Amino acid sequence: MSDGVRLYSAGPLSIIALILLIGLVILVIPLLFLGLVGAAFTRLGFSWIAALAVVLLMLFGSFINIPLYTIRRDMIRAGTGEFSFESAAAPWAPQPVWDTAISVNLGGAVIPVLVSAYLLYRAVGVLGTAILGPVGAGIVIVAAIAYLATRSVPGYGIKAPLFIPGLAALLCGLLLTGGTGLLAGVTAFVAGTAGTLLGVGIGWLPRVKDLEVPQVSIGGAGMFGAIFLACILSALIT
Repeated sequence: MSDGVRLYSAGPLSIIALILLIGLVILVIPLLFLGLVGAAFTRLGFSWIAALAVVLLMLFGSFINIPLYTIRRDMIRAGTGEFSFESAAAPWAPQPVWDTAISVNLGGAVIPVLVSAYLLYRAVGVLGTAILGPVGAGIVIVAAIAYLATRSVPGYGIKAPLFIPGLAALLCGLLLTGGTGLLAGVTAFVAGTAGTLLGVGIGWLPRVKDLEVPQVSIGGAGMFGAIFLACILSALIT
C-alpha cells in the first residue's frame, strides 16, 4: 500500500481467463450468426442440417470463381513517340489493363441459383403455377432496381448496393403475394437472387471492358453481400 492506494497484481489465471473469454466470444459470434441465418432458412422448408449446409457453402464458395471467358478492350492508346525520363525512371508504374477475365462465383451465383430453382420447384408442387407470375414480376423489378442502383468503380469493378436489392425483393414478396408465408418467401428469395444477378452481374457486363480491372466475378466481389443479404431477408418473411 502506497499513499493510501492498494496495488493488486493480476495472476496468470486471470490472464488465461481473459484470453479464453476473448476466444469464446470470437467463436460464439460466428456460431450465433450461422444459427440465426440457419433458422431463417429453415422457414423456407430446409432442415437444420440442410440450412447450415447452404449457408456454409455460400460463405466458403464465395472464395471460388469459375472462369468463363475474357473480354479485351477495343480502345488502344497510341504512344506519342517521345522519350519520357519519368516513364524510364518508374518502370513499376501501373500499366493499363486490357484483358478482363469474366468468371462466375460459386457461393454468390451458382449455389443461390440452384437453391432458387429447388425452392421454386417445391413451391410449384405445393402452390401450383400461380407462383410463377409474382416470381417473374419480382425478378424484373429487382433486376431494374439493382441495375439502376449499382455503380462502377474504376480499378475495382462493379459495386452493388448492400441493402437495396434485398429490400426490393422483400417488398416484392410482400406486395406481389399479398402477405407473408411460403409464397412470399419463395418469391422474395428467387427475385432477390436472380434479379440481382441479372441486374448487376449480367446487366453491367457491357461496361466491364472500360473499368481496367483484371477480373469481374458474377456474384463475387461487389455483389456477394447484396445477394447473401437478399437470401436472409427473404427467408424471414416465410
